[in-house]
Parts: sequence; structure tokens; C-alpha cells
Amino acid sequence: MLNSILFYSLDKAIRSYRRLAQANIDRAGLDITIDQWLVLRVLLEHDDLTQHEIAERVFKDQASVARMLALLTKRGLLSAIPLPHDGRRTQLRVTEEGQRMLDAVQPIILDNRALALSGITEEELTVLRLLLERIARNCAPATS
Repeated sequence: MLNSILFYSLDKAIRSYRRLAQANIDRAGLDITIDQWLVLRVLLEHDDLTQHEIAERVFKDQASVARMLALLTKRGLLSAIPLPHDGRRTQLRVTEEGQRMLDAVQPIILDNRALALSGITEEELTVLRLLLERIARNCAPATS
């Protein structure tokens, strides 16, 4: 039975949450995807990341991130500022419009999280976080 496979259950929970979250963002009339929101959040917190580092943080391939960055820049949610010491690189910054979008989505994200985690105690969440981190460490490439 698939439901007896832990990673199947994890994937089902994540996909269910993402469907719920995107549906609620769409219902609010906001033109942004969960992945685009995540990229904006990452750049808001770390505006010095390379495209590769952004891709790693949002668990997407570089080609998908490149398309998202181009779209977010075209829509005015991000700006690309050329770096004076390296003409080939730019620094990506969340624009005022991007910040307004983040602000509009934030209460929806908080409501989604509250709904998804309802009935789960803080103690259970702590144990879950610890277990998920341990699984991630177990799956990380060995360092020599």
C-alpha cells in the first residue's frame, strides 16, 4: 500500500498543501505562484545570492529559476542592478511593487499554515521538524 510508504505520505502532504495555498492565492486575485512568492522571499532576505544559490534554496532547477527571475523582473516585482565590479552580474532586489505583493500574500500564507497545522501541538511540530531535519541530513551527500 502506498500510504504505508513514509515518503509517499510526505509528498502527498506537500502537494496537498501547495494546491491549497495556490488556490487561496488565486481566490484572492493575486497574480503570483507559490514558487514565485518563494523566490521573492528568498531575495528579500538574501539579495546577494547567485541564480544557482536561489535555485538550491527554493528546490528548483536553474532553468526554472531563470524563467521565474525574468518574469518577476518583467512584471516589476524584481529589479536587476548591474554590479559595478563585474559587468556580467547583477544584484536582484525586490522592488516596492514586489514588496506590496509579498505583503498582500503574507496573511494568506499564515492562514494556509494555520489550517494545514490545525490540531497539531507545538510538541508534535518540534518532533516533526527534528525528524525531517534528520532525514534531510541522512540524505545529504557525504562530505570527505
